[in-house]
Amino acid sequence: MSADAPSEPKVAETPGVMRTRGWADYALLDSGHGRKLERYGRFSVVRPEPQCLWSPALPAEVWDAADAVFDPTDEEDAGRWKLKGQPPEAWPLTWGEAKFNGRFTSFRHLAFFPEQAANWQWLDATVRGAGAEPRVLNLFGYTGVASLVMAAAGAAVTHVDASKRAVGWARENAELSGLADRPIRWITEDARKYVQREVRRGSKYEGIILDPPKYGRGPGGEVWRLFEDLPELAGLCAELLSENAKFLVLNAYAERISGAALSGLLAEKLRGRGGTIEWGELALVQEDGAREIGMSFYARWQAKEGQA
Repeated sequence: MSADAPSEPKVAETPGVMRTRGWADYALLDSGHGRKLERYGRFSVVRPEPQCLWSPALPAEVWDAADAVFDPTDEEDAGRWKLKGQPPEAWPLTWGEAKFNGRFTSFRHLAFFPEQAANWQWLDATVRGAGAEPRVLNLFGYTGVASLVMAAAGAAVTHVDASKRAVGWARENAELSGLADRPIRWITEDARKYVQREVRRGSKYEGIILDPPKYGRGPGGEVWRLFEDLPELAGLCAELLSENAKFLVLNAYAERISGAALSGLLAEKLRGRGGTIEWGELALVQEDGAREIGMSFYARWQAKEGQA
């Protein structure tokens, strides 16, 4: 870092909205009455979405024709799918150079989060502008779409997730994308333990993505609680940023969190690094453009251009 770099990151005064609009393999077709109607490749899907307080725009028969409807239980995010016919266990989808399988999981999502496409676009451009093969750490990386986007853009990626099944799916997605020969390390481990060890080793990264759940368990039974554990992990991640680091992206889905809270945390942990912190929410835009649904909150630190 240069001697004249500002000591405090500059935090944006107002929130932003990172909007994901549909692409060839995904669309938010309609929403309302606490549900959303989406298209994943050739399948139309109905899922709960409590934020959709308005009435649907499309007629009921369009919703009734959906290939799959998720029926939730009292347990958060859990439930079961009601499927028409016998859809495949997995089917290929594409975003940019990344190819990945859609799946009807038991936790209402389809093995990736489409609203993250706005982040993927930003990461793709940032990695391509970062110079030769930046080292990037993707924590809570799940099925690896962000990892594949960054690998395709030229990054050397370390992908960490506590779920052996999720990492297995991520590896399958790399094969599907033709990116299995890229420099990607697949790590099945508790994210906090991995980061603690990396700090002790003196490892450094030019970029970090931190996308934790509200609650989770590591492969050894380690318990993760967002509000209790995120401050420590964010601080450890700050220690892993190299002198010429380019970004740290923090994303969270918890209802009680906010982009403002995430930006305040990053501002504290990144003191002395200069750069800028943007914050706000990720939103899905309906196909007709009439509505959008806020899905998660983010804060994103980026080094000032030319800063080293």
